[in-house]
Amino acid sequence: MQKINYNDYFYKAVEELKENNRYREFIEIARDSNNFPYAYNYKTKKNIIIWCSNDYLAMGQNKEVIKENILATEKYGVGAGGTRNISGNSFPLVSLEKKLAHHHNKDSALVFSSGYVANRTTISTISKIIDDIIIFSDAGNHASIIEGIQNSKARKIIFKHNDIIDLESKLKSVPKAQNKMLVFESIYSMSGNIAPIKEIINLAKKYNCFTYIDEVHAVGLYGDKGAGIAEQENIDADIDIIQGTFAKAYGLIGGYISGNKYLIDAIRSYAPGFIFTTASQPANAMSVIKSIEIIEKNKNLREKFHQNVNLLKNKLNKANIKFHNSEGHIIAIIIGCSKKTKYISDKLLEEHNIYIQPINYPTVKKGEEKLRITITPMHTEKMIDDLILGLKKLI
Repeated sequence: MQKINYNDYFYKAVEELKENNRYREFIEIARDSNNFPYAYNYKTKKNIIIWCSNDYLAMGQNKEVIKENILATEKYGVGAGGTRNISGNSFPLVSLEKKLAHHHNKDSALVFSSGYVANRTTISTISKIIDDIIIFSDAGNHASIIEGIQNSKARKIIFKHNDIIDLESKLKSVPKAQNKMLVFESIYSMSGNIAPIKEIINLAKKYNCFTYIDEVHAVGLYGDKGAGIAEQENIDADIDIIQGTFAKAYGLIGGYISGNKYLIDAIRSYAPGFIFTTASQPANAMSVIKSIEIIEKNKNLREKFHQNVNLLKNKLNKANIKFHNSEGHIIAIIIGCSKKTKYISDKLLEEHNIYIQPINYPTVKKGEEKLRITITPMHTEKMIDDLILGLKKLI
């Protein structure tokens, strides 16, 4: 019998991606904590400017946060030592969860290893706790939400992106007495679209839905204390679960959910993605607390961020560079061709030292390939002008 060469399958799978211009290349860089948004490109041996980071406020480079991390590492060590139910339930983690609960106007919170795991685990676990639940999901929801719904094996109903009329039409098709969960995001990562939260929550109340909002691209940036769009709209108390991350505006790593004490205790007790995962490092937890505290107090940092967002949008408009002009801070320039998107990305890096990774399928639909630009308070007007110049030459 001929021996099967299993590597052929993997080789063919990768070659298929390359043929369709969907093969992802990772650029090896080293961020400069003293000079953000600059980084060093190991391939070209040049300094580059990052224009696609989720470290929106550069808190991952913040001197106070770095100092807190060093002190906490020296005090607690580099690891957690186990899962939360064995030996990893540290004082810093419990303190962080109390901070998050207060931050979002909730009873309790629960920290996960990432925002992706928080979504996937929580959504699938809820479906096992609430009998015969139907999940209503926005068509633009993130892969982590989609996977959580798939793993739940619950019935799902997809409504058109941010479409209140379509959502209500689909909610009407299900009895009010039926258990229902409505899952959506406050800001959508690939478009920057902001959800009509108040209208969605009003429908949820009208049709008796449990509500779940993903605020990963909003926490730290919106609201009086930076708790997200739900806080900004003064509707956080009306949402059952607010989910967020530390890996974007807070500049660290990890994810979380916040809600009432019974809900959080149930997820803590039943969710495999929480129970069987090593706890987050205590030093990371202390650093997140410090980051949240800085952002809560420093409104000027958030104001400068939004000023830069508006400045970049205005300059793009003046340069006649078309982009998806949403209300949010994420700026998406739709190219519509995977090959061209990669070409522009490569040339920006090679000729202008501008780093923007191409966004291709399956992250976005085919034909919607784009350059996704994110700005920070540390980007200067000169940097913005150089970006505009590079884009005009290539698009």
